[in-house]
Formats: sequence, structure tokens, C-alpha cells
Amino acid sequence: MLPELEEELLVLEEKLEKAVDHLSAEYVTVRAGRANPKILDNIVVDYYGSPTPLKQMANITVPEARMLVINLFDKSATKEVVKAIAASDIGINPTDDGKVIRLVFPQLTEERRKELVKQVKKMSEDCKVVLRNERRDALDKAKKLKKDMNFSEDELASFEKDVQKYLDKYIDGAEDLYKAKEKEILEI
Repeated sequence: MLPELEEELLVLEEKLEKAVDHLSAEYVTVRAGRANPKILDNIVVDYYGSPTPLKQMANITVPEARMLVINLFDKSATKEVVKAIAASDIGINPTDDGKVIRLVFPQLTEERRKELVKQVKKMSEDCKVVLRNERRDALDKAKKLKKDMNFSEDELASFEKDVQKYLDKYIDGAEDLYKAKEKEILEI
């Protein structure tokens, strides 16, 4: 295979891997009835006038399966942290006892579990669309290279097969992530 096509395959694989890694990171933030400190990764607190990620301001522990405890380094920021958590979209009201902030995750209802499964299915489908778009872009680049460099149809066909192998591998990976998250959500 031509070096230009091999380079394009490496770029494609990197993009496909990033898309699946992004899906995996998104799944971590989906609440599945269990306490997971990563659900707080996107929460930013207005700390002395500057937006600061919560995870940089506190020690977050999981003392029980459905509870997070946030122990702030600076207790004077408690009100701002409580306000930021309440304003976020995680759907849990924080309780503040003056020393620590507790987040108790309620047991998920059957209806909420089904909504979460739909949400993660959509995330999976969106990831697959991104993967297919990357395939299309790589094939378009290869066809353009064929015109510019005038290489054979066999080389292009070989490249297309390799691209499809990569795509299949990463779509299977995205599907495996979805199935694992679905099982986690539906588990009681």
C-alpha cells in the first residue's frame, strides 16, 4: 500500500478511537443508580470570581454505594458549591451539614431506567454516525489522492477494505460499550 494511504489509515484509526473514547467518557457521566464521582466532573463553581472545577476544590469520596461525600478544602465555598450542584443537570439535591456536602442517589424507577437506556442508545448512535462520517472523509481523501497521484483501482479497493475493517472494529466497540452501560442501568 502507498505510504500516503497508510498515513491516512493511521489518521483514521486515531479519529475513530477518539470518537469511541468520547462515548466512553460520556457514559461515565450518566447516572445509573450508583454513586460515581465522575458525575461531578462537569460541575464548575464560581470560586472567588473565577470558574473552578469542583474536583479541584474538594475531596470526593463514595462511602456507600449510593452516596457521594464532598469534603471541601475551603469550607467558605460551601454555599457556592451547593448552588452549582443544585443548578447542574445531575438531578440530585445536595445536603450540607456545615462540614461536608452529601449527595444521596435515589433508587431509579423503572421509567427513569428506560429513559436512561434511550439516552445512552442515542449517544451510541451519535457515535456511530461520527464513525461513519470519518469513514466517508477518509474515502473521499483517498479518491482525491487517486486523481492526484494516479494509483491503481486495486490499491484504492484495498484501502477501502482496510477502512471498513477499522470502522467495523470501532462500531463493535461502541456497541459493546452501549450493551455494558445498558446492563448497568437496568441492573437493580
